[in-house]
Amino acid sequence: MAQIAITLDGSPQRIEEGATGTTLFEGTASIVALRIDGELRDLATSPAEGQSVEGVDISSPDGLSILRHSTAHVLAQAVQKVNPEAKLGIGPPITDGFYYDFDVAEPFTPESLKALEKEMGRIVKEGQRFVRREISDDAARAEEAAEPYKLELIGLKSTADDAGEGASVEVGAGGLTMYDNVNRRDEVVWTDLCRGPHLPTTKLIGNGFALTRSAAAYWRGSEKNPMLQRVYGTAWPTKDELKAHQQRIAEAERRDHRRLGSELDLFSFPDEIGSGLPVFHPKGAMIKMEMEDYSRRRHVEAGYSFVSTPHITKKNLFETSRHLEWYAEGMYPPMHVDEEVDGDGNVTKQGQDYYLKPMNCPMHNLVYRSRGRSYRELPLRLFEFGSVYRYEKSGVVHGLTRARGFTQDDAHIYTTREQMKEELTSLLGFVLDLLRDYGLDDFYLELSTRDPEKSVGDDATWEEATRTLEEVATASGLELVPDPGGAAFYGPKISVQAKDAIGRTWQLSTIQLDFFEPELFELEYTATDGSRQRPVMIHRALFGSIERFFGVLLEHYAGAFPVWLSPVQVVGVPVAAEYAPYLEEVATKLRERGVRVVVDDSDDRMQKKIRTHTKEKVPYLLIAGGEDQEKGAVSFRLRDGSQDNGIPVDEAVERIVAAIRDKAQV
Repeated sequence: MAQIAITLDGSPQRIEEGATGTTLFEGTASIVALRIDGELRDLATSPAEGQSVEGVDISSPDGLSILRHSTAHVLAQAVQKVNPEAKLGIGPPITDGFYYDFDVAEPFTPESLKALEKEMGRIVKEGQRFVRREISDDAARAEEAAEPYKLELIGLKSTADDAGEGASVEVGAGGLTMYDNVNRRDEVVWTDLCRGPHLPTTKLIGNGFALTRSAAAYWRGSEKNPMLQRVYGTAWPTKDELKAHQQRIAEAERRDHRRLGSELDLFSFPDEIGSGLPVFHPKGAMIKMEMEDYSRRRHVEAGYSFVSTPHITKKNLFETSRHLEWYAEGMYPPMHVDEEVDGDGNVTKQGQDYYLKPMNCPMHNLVYRSRGRSYRELPLRLFEFGSVYRYEKSGVVHGLTRARGFTQDDAHIYTTREQMKEELTSLLGFVLDLLRDYGLDDFYLELSTRDPEKSVGDDATWEEATRTLEEVATASGLELVPDPGGAAFYGPKISVQAKDAIGRTWQLSTIQLDFFEPELFELEYTATDGSRQRPVMIHRALFGSIERFFGVLLEHYAGAFPVWLSPVQVVGVPVAAEYAPYLEEVATKLRERGVRVVVDDSDDRMQKKIRTHTKEKVPYLLIAGGEDQEKGAVSFRLRDGSQDNGIPVDEAVERIVAAIRDKAQV
């Protein structure tokens, strides 16, 4: 048998011509696919002369995607086994799972999902093989004649990446492929149009999968298309990993900021106001105020100047900034005002379009441009808690973390090209330090680079901006992850990705470098030689938005904020009504030190009061009875139920004040 030379997992090897990945990785059950010259392929593929071949482990990111995509196929097979009339949409892998869309007469129910799981289990145990075959367009149309959505995808194959969510897993530029599910008798029992790759066999799915929920979804993500039924699921290499994932999900649900916001009386979303427009209640507004006030103090210390700009503006401002050209879909429709008509309906004065602002940067540019600027003023750091409004589609609005109206902690820094790198380095350090003050400390960075089809400016300027950001990010010592094509239309950005208490990653601060907005607004400064020069503009949102960061912190702390952020920091609980005046004296001492404290003098029994305020996640309960009053002391009760008795009042006050000052968690 002739032999060929390949590189296998980084080492030169000679193998028999025609050998497949199954042979090359025989005995390594965790290898489920190949990466040949960087392209993912089925394990049954035979490498060619000179190719570089790597094994794809099922636990790797690519391996998990293949596992989940294959499980989506098993779900679709099960659906058509139970309901042969079901028409197939698409079934891509997604973060931690997969989904598949179906056109069915009746929506799926929790009971039907259980039945589908059982049917999937039978398919998995059969050990069906996933077998790839190439097919012509005409043959694919004939084979998929009863599947209208697949026929549509075949017609879109050269533009699948732009054809809507998930379409690229089915078809793409080039030839079409089908995947047959083949049983042990070599009978094809089910087929789907798909690019692959897939697991060698359904047995590798094992019992590490589960269906999680169903929902309505528009075909290819467009409300102009038919509404289908989407089934979501998750899949993991082992049952233990599945259980661990389910526990994480349960914990995330327990921490859901929307539920906690209602339970703790922090905020609401009244229907009368509109979707995605939050209302903060007194306790929530107190937390929000503390977050903002501390941020303000830190910004003043760091040399920022505060500005304030309106909520609406004339259309031409966003034409100058080119946001109407690049961002109109994310903006609310214009308000046409100031038009005057005579008695006959003739327009005697033309009106103007005004827009709710989706971002603050154009207005900050006007502040900069309001007078001449000198190099001596740079870097000029403008900061605003600016309310902005973005028309998010109803399907993506999600509590505080994806709202339509929110407050950006927005800074725009104008600097010289020579100062740019030093300013970015200082800015990144400031951002990370401030996030740590709020209790987050596990970060990595993401570098978002240019999408040539959705950006302005020349290549050389983009390359300089991207290189500068990359150097600053690398120098921080944090892991840097690429985000190709994820930049805004005017420049690349670094985003700070922070992990919360249960390991989820949130995108928080963003730092964007912009050479083009200063040009569009004709911003200038007088340089040392008297010439007029363009400043460089740095866009920076530290929290992203106050509301979103509030939601992240609420979930991170599961509602049990550190003392300094807690809306009520101390509650006095008298053992009996006659000790309430004594606790009021203690409360007065605390209030004099700026502590937020109330005394519960209600008619409820002491134990009920303790349960109530513990459920409200108050950091400190101060309990006092006759013995405490005689000794001038109080008893501490903490959130975890532990108690520290007989603490002198002055010592108790100092302990609480120190915890607030040190931003301690108790």
